[in-house]
Amino acid sequence: MKIVIIGGTGLIGSKTVALLKQRGHEVIAASPASGVNTLTGEGLAEVLAGTDIVVDVANSPSFADDAVLEFFTKSGTNLLAAEAEAGVKHHVALSVVGTDLLSESGYFRGKIAQEKLIRASGMPYTIVHSTQFFEFLGGIAASATAGEDVHLSPALIQPISSDDVAAAMADITLAAPVNGIVEIAGPDRMRLSDLVQKYLVSIKDPRKVVADEHARYFGAELKETTLVPVSGKERLGAIHIDSWLNR
Repeated sequence: MKIVIIGGTGLIGSKTVALLKQRGHEVIAASPASGVNTLTGEGLAEVLAGTDIVVDVANSPSFADDAVLEFFTKSGTNLLAAEAEAGVKHHVALSVVGTDLLSESGYFRGKIAQEKLIRASGMPYTIVHSTQFFEFLGGIAASATAGEDVHLSPALIQPISSDDVAAAMADITLAAPVNGIVEIAGPDRMRLSDLVQKYLVSIKDPRKVVADEHARYFGAELKETTLVPVSGKERLGAIHIDSWLNR
């Protein structure tokens, strides 16, 4: 099958490309650097010709509220229209566990808009809701730092490695569309504040985490289970956070 990965040169995209190629498929890593720009529509018709499956793992280059909303709205509109024209049979998109509960955040309002476009498009689709990647812990700490303290909610989190995300994305890409959401998460559930403190200790960072139930996560206040799957049907990764930190 011909599979196009939008954002195929990024962290998750590049790993997903490699896994699908190992399984014998024709896989194209599409990005502005390769002449495919979902914001302008440039190169979409050409790259999607004869494509069976599109996987969208692209992310907004800016986290500013207006820029994020514009990126996911324009990119999603252009991509889905080009897929319909090309006769694509399955649209797979990577999103985030708890997205629909995080509308206070400009970033997540963008993801909500993206998911709404997918559901309304008429395309066969699967939306993958992932928990936060291990590799994102540094960014979470930076976003919540004030002086030498990191203010974070003690809400639950179930982080996942990028390797496990890519493995799930490869399997889901080759499966039949569910026309709904599939959840993926790591094997360990813990408090967000405890997790980031563990991460900082592991990299010998002297900052201290202050647990504050009102601390905002990229603009949104978290409830106890906002960031974890609650369906009980999620796919769990195999890599534990302690193993990853020890590496």
